[in-house]
Amino acid sequence: MEDIALRLVKAAIRAADPYKAVINSVRVEGNKLLVKDKEFEIKGKVYVLAFGKAACDMARAIEEILDVEDGVAVTKYGYGKELKKIRVIEAGHPIPDENSIRGAIEGLKLLEKVKEEDIVFVLISGGGSALFELPEDGISLEDLKLTNELLLKSGAKIHEINTVRKHISKVKGGKLAKKIKGTGIVLIISDVVGDNLEAIASGPTVKDPTTFQDAKRILELYGIWDRVPESVRSHIEKGIRGEAEETLKEELPNIHNFLIASNSISCQAVVEEATKLGFKAYVMTTTLEGEAKDAGLFIGSIVQEIAKTGNPFEPPVVLVFGGETTVTIEGEGGKGGPNQELALSATRKIKGLNAILVAFDTDGTDGPTDAAGGIVDGETYEKLRRKGIDIEKVLKEHNSYEALKKVGSLLFTGPTGTNVNSMIIAIITSKQGRT
Repeated sequence: MEDIALRLVKAAIRAADPYKAVINSVRVEGNKLLVKDKEFEIKGKVYVLAFGKAACDMARAIEEILDVEDGVAVTKYGYGKELKKIRVIEAGHPIPDENSIRGAIEGLKLLEKVKEEDIVFVLISGGGSALFELPEDGISLEDLKLTNELLLKSGAKIHEINTVRKHISKVKGGKLAKKIKGTGIVLIISDVVGDNLEAIASGPTVKDPTTFQDAKRILELYGIWDRVPESVRSHIEKGIRGEAEETLKEELPNIHNFLIASNSISCQAVVEEATKLGFKAYVMTTTLEGEAKDAGLFIGSIVQEIAKTGNPFEPPVVLVFGGETTVTIEGEGGKGGPNQELALSATRKIKGLNAILVAFDTDGTDGPTDAAGGIVDGETYEKLRRKGIDIEKVLKEHNSYEALKKVGSLLFTGPTGTNVNSMIIAIITSKQGRT
C-alpha cells in the first residue's frame, strides 16, 4: 500500500510543477504575448524578477518562451539552478537572512531598468515572504528575524503572519508593484489556504486590505506584542498614527496578476491518479487549518469511521485533504514539522486498521527539517510503543521527527522546486483489520 501512497504523492507534486505551469500559461504569437486569456503587445524589452521556492523553474520557462534582457531569481538554499541571463541568489527560508535582503535590493535595481514600453515578469511562489525581503527603515535584519520567529512559533495562521510582515517591509503588501513603470505580468503559484493573492508571499503586487492596526491586533492576540523588537512596535505605531506608508489600497492598471498553480489543482490530480488505480477518491477539503495534532486526530477519526462502518464511503477509498496546519510551540520545542506532527497524531486513531496516511509539504521540506512529512499506517502505533516511545509526550514536546525516524515513517522527497501548501492523503483499503 505504501507504493500506492508514494505514487499519489508524486502525482500531487507533478501537478504543481512550476515549469509546466508557466509553459501552459504563456505563449507568443508574432508580437503578441498571450497570458492565459489576456493579450499583451511586445513593444520593448522583457525582464524577469522571480522569488520563491519555484523561482528557477518558473524563470527557466520564461527564458525558453521569450528573449529575456535581464533578470534576478531569488530562491531557497539548495533550490538554485543555472539560468541563461537571469542571476540566481539563494537565500534563507523560513527565516530571512542577508541574502534575502540582497535579493530584494537586486530586484529593485532591476526594476529601475524597466521603462514604460517594457514588460517585467514577476514570478511568485511559496517562500517568497522570507526569500525576498527588505525591512522598513529603522528595522534591522535581526529585528525582522526575531519577529518572524515569534510569529512562526505563536500558532498564528499564515495570513496573519503575512499581515505583520507586510507592514514592516518595503516590498510586501503591494509596495513592489508601485515600483514597476512598465507592464507587470505576475505569475503566481499559491501556497496559502484559499488562494488569496494578497496573502501569497505577502502580496507584493496586489492591493492589501489589512492595516497597521490589524498588524498590532495580531501581535497582541498571540501574546507577542511586548516581545517583538522595539523598532517593530515603533514602526507599527507610526503607521497607526499615519506617519508611515500604508500598503497598496488600489488596483494599478499596469499590473496584471495570474494564478497558475494551487493546492486545489494538485488535490484534483491525486483524485485522478487514484481513480486510474481503481479507487474511489474524494477531495475532502483544500482549506484545512488549525493545530496539526488536532487535525491528525480529526482526519484519523474519519479514517476510523470509514474502516469500521463504511460511512460515509465504503472502502477501498482515497481521501485527499489540502491546506496548511500550524504548530504552537511553547518554550524550546523539539524537531519536526506540522505534517510530521499530524501524521504522528493520526496514528492514535488508525492503529490496527487497513489504512495508510501520508502528510507532506509539497515543497519537500516540512518545517525546519529535511523531511517532507510523515507516512504512517495501522501498525505504526504499535511500532512506536515497542520502541518505548510515548506519543503523547512526543507531541507535547513537538519532537515528531525523532519519533517517526525511529520507526522508518519519515517521508523524504528532496527539494521539489514548488510549493502549493500541504497535503494529506489517506488510503483505506478494507474494513477494520490489521495491515
